[in-house]
Amino acid sequence: MSLVVDVHTHMYTHSWLALLRQHGGPDLEVKASLDSPNTVFYRGASFCVLEDPHFDYAERIRNMDKAGVDLAVITLPAPSAFWGGPEHSLTAAQTANNAFAQAQLEYPDRIRWMASLPWEYPQAAVAELERACQIGAVGVLTLGNINGRHLTDELFTPIWEAIDKRGLPVLLHPTYPPGIDELALTEYAMVASIGFMVDTSIAVIRMIGDGFFDRFPDLKLIAAHAGATLPYLVGRLDQVFEKTRRARVNIERPPSEYLRHIYYDAVTYRQESLEMCVQVGTEDRVMYGSDYPFNIGDMVGCLSRVNSLTGSARNKVRGDNALRIFGL
Repeated sequence: MSLVVDVHTHMYTHSWLALLRQHGGPDLEVKASLDSPNTVFYRGASFCVLEDPHFDYAERIRNMDKAGVDLAVITLPAPSAFWGGPEHSLTAAQTANNAFAQAQLEYPDRIRWMASLPWEYPQAAVAELERACQIGAVGVLTLGNINGRHLTDELFTPIWEAIDKRGLPVLLHPTYPPGIDELALTEYAMVASIGFMVDTSIAVIRMIGDGFFDRFPDLKLIAAHAGATLPYLVGRLDQVFEKTRRARVNIERPPSEYLRHIYYDAVTYRQESLEMCVQVGTEDRVMYGSDYPFNIGDMVGCLSRVNSLTGSARNKVRGDNALRIFGL
């Protein structure tokens, strides 16, 4: 039986939360919502529900044992360290990285982690990447946009070059997309239900059209939540590429080829959605994920859907792909 490796799972730290409360404003604030007394809001839109398991490693390990998960590769998701100016952004990243490194020391058989970086400040980000790798990071976390900046922005080129040089996997996790007010995403938890999916999809489609993956052909980018809308849209993306000149000003291959170049997690809630992701991305590029410990995470259910895959896909997605991609 193959190992089960969870590549999309999160933790926060109490010191990070204290920093966010003090320096996250005016856009970010932590206050009560219908779902938790500690919910992060961006300009009035809730998007991050914090609960006790986000800070409790002993409970995490117990839940991993119950679910049958062997190893977790943890990250600090949105709003990560993208707030508070250069000093506080770097401190937030270092706080998380130090805590995750300590967790790996305490649970060496169960925990690995990806680095958080102050992406808006490339010199500091590259230095923190080097430090994080020295203390055990096996990948990097980024968000679908960095405070409104696209991931293809020239500002981030030194960071991508440093990541590419090290051959590190990158989890592209969504955050609040631009246009929250215009799209009225403040209502009905729409940042979580659709906003995140839009953020990931736009980020990857822009990277494809920009020629980003041709510039970084060896980059191991993981599109969160089973690629968001990308597997469902692959036919439309290719049709637009074929029929529209302005879609191919920087690329010569159809988007579907690039979607077989990136990686995916298995965080989706319908079996047919997971199977479509495997079909589009190939069974060699999909990895188990749970989104634990968010309230919509599903450690048991996501693994059950992975275990329902047939043939060689099952063990590859359970853990074999992750062991290979992360070099574990």
